[in-house]
Amino acid sequence: MPEITQTMLEDALAYGRAFTSQGKTAQYIPYLRQVDRDLLGVSVQTVDGRRFSAGDSKTPFTVQSIAKVVALALALQDRGEKNLFSGRVGLEPTGDPFNSIIRLEVDRKPYNPFINAGAIAVVGAIKGRSGSEKFERLLRYFKKLCGSETVSLCGEAYLSERETGDKNRALAYHLKATKMLEGDVGEDLDVYFRMCSLYVTAEDIAHLALVLANRGLDPATGERLMAAEHARIIRTLMLTCGMYDGSGEFAVKVGYPAKSGVGGGIAATLVDRMGIGVFGPALDVRGNSVAGIAILEYLSKAMDVRLF
Repeated sequence: MPEITQTMLEDALAYGRAFTSQGKTAQYIPYLRQVDRDLLGVSVQTVDGRRFSAGDSKTPFTVQSIAKVVALALALQDRGEKNLFSGRVGLEPTGDPFNSIIRLEVDRKPYNPFINAGAIAVVGAIKGRSGSEKFERLLRYFKKLCGSETVSLCGEAYLSERETGDKNRALAYHLKATKMLEGDVGEDLDVYFRMCSLYVTAEDIAHLALVLANRGLDPATGERLMAAEHARIIRTLMLTCGMYDGSGEFAVKVGYPAKSGVGGGIAATLVDRMGIGVFGPALDVRGNSVAGIAILEYLSKAMDVRLF
């Protein structure tokens, strides 16, 4: 099985660049609409301490739905697996778009933590006396998982998210009406908008993916940041649900767990081996980075690391 090298990463980046013209930035959030779609970066961090980066790997971007991974990890710590998944959110993939409300009308409980309704329910499960306390806990945990103190709120993105978040408000109030959300709807929504508006880099999310790959243990510090079983649950959900309604196709083409965000980021994890972070804001129709997927597919073939 070939090992990752800087040359391999540079080749993957060059391959990915050919795909940026096939996508466009998220148009429904004004802040994201103005991002340069030709930006592209990738970072790899291995469990044995090697690091490789290429392209715009240090360029900050908003984490968007990759934040759902961190929220889920914290909620699992706070509530435990049984409490979280028995009454608040499911474990099943859905073929619907990530912001769909259709299945909530029938099934009440969100299908999984990586669709918007599920993530809002997960935020509601995080402990805190107020929305501010929840967000501060989430931000501290985010920094630890990313191995970076530079993770911070992008105020412009947050305001843009809040001003255009009516669909998420509809989801949240529906969850409240069906008793899937217990706390203050406005506060939980604000935490959700803020966590999606955090500034990260490809190198930051590569470290997040590395912790997941190393079964919850940060190899850089030796600190356990999540239970090994929680890391396993999250990796499994990333494989089945992490790429929106394109998760099945991604599993066939790339073949390892990943979580995307409409800011153009993808965090991918190869268990016991490495974490990969990609940033490419040109998106396909499902909201996934076109060039990011191309890079991950290239690396999957070059390293022969498909799970199946």
